Amino acid sequence: MQTSLETLGELERRLTMSVPVADIESEIQQRLARLAKNVKVPGFRPGKVPLKMVAQQYGPQVRSDVISDSVKNSFADAIRDQNLRIAGNPRIEPKAEGAPDQLEFSATFEVYPDVRVGDLSSVTIERPQAEVSPEDIERTIEMLRRQRTRYERVSRAAAVGDRVVVDFKGKTGGIEFPGGQATDFPIILGEGRMLPEFETAVAGMNEGEPRTFSLTFPADYHGKEVAGKEAEFTLTVKSVEAGIAPEVDAEFARTFGIASGSVDDLKAEIAANLKLELKRKIEVKVKEQVFSALRQNATFVVPKSLVEIETQNMMQRMATDMREQGMKAEDINLSPETFRAAAENRVALGLILSEVVRTEALGAKPEQVKALVQEAAQTYEQPEAVVRWHYEKPERLNEFEGLAVEHNVVAWVLARAKVVERATAFAELMGTTPA
Repeated sequence: MQTSLETLGELERRLTMSVPVADIESEIQQRLARLAKNVKVPGFRPGKVPLKMVAQQYGPQVRSDVISDSVKNSFADAIRDQNLRIAGNPRIEPKAEGAPDQLEFSATFEVYPDVRVGDLSSVTIERPQAEVSPEDIERTIEMLRRQRTRYERVSRAAAVGDRVVVDFKGKTGGIEFPGGQATDFPIILGEGRMLPEFETAVAGMNEGEPRTFSLTFPADYHGKEVAGKEAEFTLTVKSVEAGIAPEVDAEFARTFGIASGSVDDLKAEIAANLKLELKRKIEVKVKEQVFSALRQNATFVVPKSLVEIETQNMMQRMATDMREQGMKAEDINLSPETFRAAAENRVALGLILSEVVRTEALGAKPEQVKALVQEAAQTYEQPEAVVRWHYEKPERLNEFEGLAVEHNVVAWVLARAKVVERATAFAELMGTTPA
């Protein structure tokens, strides 16, 4: 096999190869001979089918397979001989003009770039510092109470916090629109799941009372058919139900697996879970800054082929999510440009992390993986059983191995960057607003 390599750009290469036609013809004959031993043709015993007949029936497919295999094998051998690291998928094309006794073709592809991480000593990483306070625990208990609220029918006007069951129909331009009608539809006033004008119309209504009102949908409303349009709704209240939250007592504590029924034990478990959530949130905040610093301090060309592959993957994942949420396939219109910048960033970061892990020997250690599995298992009632389940199959540890590698990279960067501690309220860090 003869090869020649051309440099077309910073990462793009073209490899030209040729394979003797005689070798291909020889391989075709060998495969046809093997096929003749097993192929079944009416009127002939196995192994007695004439080779010419086998060639007539299977020759084109065998030839196609041999050429395909020869090209793939030749390309693989050439890549190995040239010591090239291929990024993405090569574009392989036959050469129209060439020696008659040679099958000539070219492969155009990108190679992986040389990734260099710059000096990190000038980078500042801000690490939040927060504590779980008694007020944070009380807010969590209140949230749990609201989640377990039961509703009882009442004979009064609907108010904030009530669950109101309604029938409604909406029209735009006098015509009903998809999703604008419902029967026995529950609305909890104050939750904000409905448009403000809708909740305002329901508030103060009594059971059996009808009402007609208008509202204008926001221009960015998810329903494209009515976005920015004015609609008229007719609504009837079927029932008004007042919410009754449970008392914080022994029965309440037992619903969360506290066998003793002790409210203090419940609070202790909530505190432990909040501390674990806080730890993870701080790790995420720090990791985001570390990854951003690595991206900004690394200099290299990102392979376009890898970006295109990631762009397509992101589009497919988004389309799948939209279909699972009930959106029709014909209504899904995604553009690659929407995802390309994020795809490039993800590819670049992946290349940087791979290089740092390789050069600095930051691979996951078994003890790190086990510690992460044990930490995650603490949120379950039987932690030991959860740990055993993860270790039953190696693939169940993949996520934790990835987390361990990320922790190692973060630690490596923090040892080289300037780290500033910043006092932060728990609610601010967790993205919640104190009640």
